[in-house]
Amino acid sequence: MNVSQDTQLVHSVIDAITRAIGAKPSVLHEPCFQGNEWLYLKECLDSTFVSSVGKFVDRFESDLAKYTGAAHAVAVVNGTAALHVALTVIDVGKGDEVLVPAATFIATANAVSYCGATPHFYDCLPNNLGADFSKLRDYLLRNTRQSLGQCININTNKKIKAIIPMHVFGHPVEMDELLNLCKEFNIDLVEDAAESLGSFYRGRHTGTFGKIGVLSFNGNKIITTGGGGALLTNDSSLAKRLKHITTTAKISHPWNYYHDEIGYNYRLPNLNAALGCAQLEGVNRLVNKKRELYSVYKKTFEGIDGISLISEPRECKSNYWLQGVVIDERFEHLRDTLLKSSNEAGIGVRPLWTLMHQLEIYANCPRMDLTNAESMVKRVINIPSSPTLLMGS
Repeated sequence: MNVSQDTQLVHSVIDAITRAIGAKPSVLHEPCFQGNEWLYLKECLDSTFVSSVGKFVDRFESDLAKYTGAAHAVAVVNGTAALHVALTVIDVGKGDEVLVPAATFIATANAVSYCGATPHFYDCLPNNLGADFSKLRDYLLRNTRQSLGQCININTNKKIKAIIPMHVFGHPVEMDELLNLCKEFNIDLVEDAAESLGSFYRGRHTGTFGKIGVLSFNGNKIITTGGGGALLTNDSSLAKRLKHITTTAKISHPWNYYHDEIGYNYRLPNLNAALGCAQLEGVNRLVNKKRELYSVYKKTFEGIDGISLISEPRECKSNYWLQGVVIDERFEHLRDTLLKSSNEAGIGVRPLWTLMHQLEIYANCPRMDLTNAESMVKRVINIPSSPTLLMGS
């Protein structure tokens, strides 16, 4: 270990961030309210329709569908609820397995557990957090069999019902390769596009490739409704069922309350949707600012040995929701020092999530070799990513 070299690298990283965004204290990500947010919120409050009924919910769903190119959008209380319902309506249940990336936010795995199913973890690409579908295909060829049009795990004898790809930090995964894999192994596709509103794979918006896609509008996302999420689908019958099951499965009637199945009280309140409508009006500007921030970081990090930026994949347009840096394996021992020193300097940075199989609650779940994810978790750091950093606010 070269102490002086280590110290220089830490200082170089902090200096690069400071030169990019200025010396002012910065959090990892904060929302941007520079449009009609106050106007629409006041209009919603004046209407008194602040709960699950109101014009802003319908408008938000319509605007989301138009922006993403999906035939239908259904707004719900958060992205986790959206994932849960998406898996429920494609009949994921007890005794099933769902392929989930090891490198993801815990909501992806939790939603599988809510259905009584088991997460089955797969690896990412080396030096990239995109899913390694080639490696996964080889794994499935060795560890599954086909029976009556279903993919069966030969080690557990359970059905692998679905796969959830996650577009980490807004960078689209290789969807063509994934679609071919799903067709080959008879596996349903539910996209976790929670972080990728405004991201496109070969000109098509993320979340619109599988049976259902899921978005999140948490306070730290590219646009926010405070809390909130949405389901995207091109299937009209699925859209109808999604809306029904997320509104407690209540049969529409002027006054009677009759519910024809177990549903969920997941509908997005009108008040939150009002905020979302205003936010969505400015989404292109926010994406452009985030892409500009990446370019600024790329320039200030240029020439720093041992550090690289995570960039959008080929033939993709990423929203760069969170800017990410990868520490070379030679310097992976510096990750925690970088985290500590940066935060002490007023620069909000964070590590990658703890990998799903490294959590006690999911330690016994089936998994393939996860060498790449286990390397990346030691070396990835997110740096300040707010679009406001380049807006003078």
